[in-house]
Amino acid sequence: MGGTDAADTEPLIEVAGVEKVFTVRRKVGRLRRARHQVRAVDGLTFQVPRGEMVGYIGPNGAGKSTTIKMLTGILTPSGGRLRVAGIDPSRERTRLARRIGVVFGQRTTLWWDLPLKDSYELVRRMYRVPAGAFRTNLDRCVELLDLAPLLDVPVRQLSLGQRMRGDIAAALLHDPEVLYLDEPTIGLDVISKAKVRAFLHEVNAERGTTVLLTTHDLTDIEQLCRRVMVIDHGRLVFDGDLAGLRAAADGERLLVVDLAAELPPIEGVPGARTIKVDGPRQWLAFPAADSAAPLVTAVAARYPLVDLSVREPDVETLIAELYAGGGAARVAPGGATRPAP
Repeated sequence: MGGTDAADTEPLIEVAGVEKVFTVRRKVGRLRRARHQVRAVDGLTFQVPRGEMVGYIGPNGAGKSTTIKMLTGILTPSGGRLRVAGIDPSRERTRLARRIGVVFGQRTTLWWDLPLKDSYELVRRMYRVPAGAFRTNLDRCVELLDLAPLLDVPVRQLSLGQRMRGDIAAALLHDPEVLYLDEPTIGLDVISKAKVRAFLHEVNAERGTTVLLTTHDLTDIEQLCRRVMVIDHGRLVFDGDLAGLRAAADGERLLVVDLAAELPPIEGVPGARTIKVDGPRQWLAFPAADSAAPLVTAVAARYPLVDLSVREPDVETLIAELYAGGGAARVAPGGATRPAP
């Protein structure tokens, strides 16, 4: 991408005080049903600049998918202001559709009984993509996502990982400015995850595509996103980088050590404590904000080391720790921390 101008520095996504309230009916007694309101999104405010890749994480039911559906125009906000590329999604959904791409990990946008290449041809016609641009985009997606052997295969015969790669390609054939990804690596094997992550990194770096990624896999965030936003109970409780989230949550990571023989618990490693021993394998906990390198050096110098790995806390654990002590922390970009309202 070339030099930035005013348009490049303006937020592509603007969310200001957005709320979404659903009315549901619940059974009361034998015959009566009472209406209750469920606040899925509660005063959500954030901005995403053009070209940024942002991780949008939180536990199940936090409001992530509801946010994505409002950003695409599928749902209408109950309150607040929302703009994507200057467009109100719920009022101009058709106009916005040409400028966004969407992938829902649990659902496909491809035609179930058609070969993959025929689904792509239908996408071309729906978005009226010029033949030259379509061929260029498709060839690039096929190369980077290893789709060539799958183009003649009906979608219903594809594995989950193959279908997900096919869905991501379909979402990018019309050159969207912003790509929404809702759990794009859920259920994928290690190889498929690596292909998807490498592709998304290249799309963001080379095309400048803005990406909003929801995931439960912190490795997705680590490898792809400089910025992470955490939503819980419909509210933004953190906005910063992943290191800042670990520091705010005051959580721990695990160093899993495989020794050459069964030994007593590892001791004398500064900043770490052994929490579990199972034969030659031992688990050492250390502060999530600390580097694992000094621990590895210390263990390797004093013990017969065969293998080791670092395990990250999952999203649910980080959020639970973020709330430990009676209150959440809200962290603005730049690292400033303040009590949540």
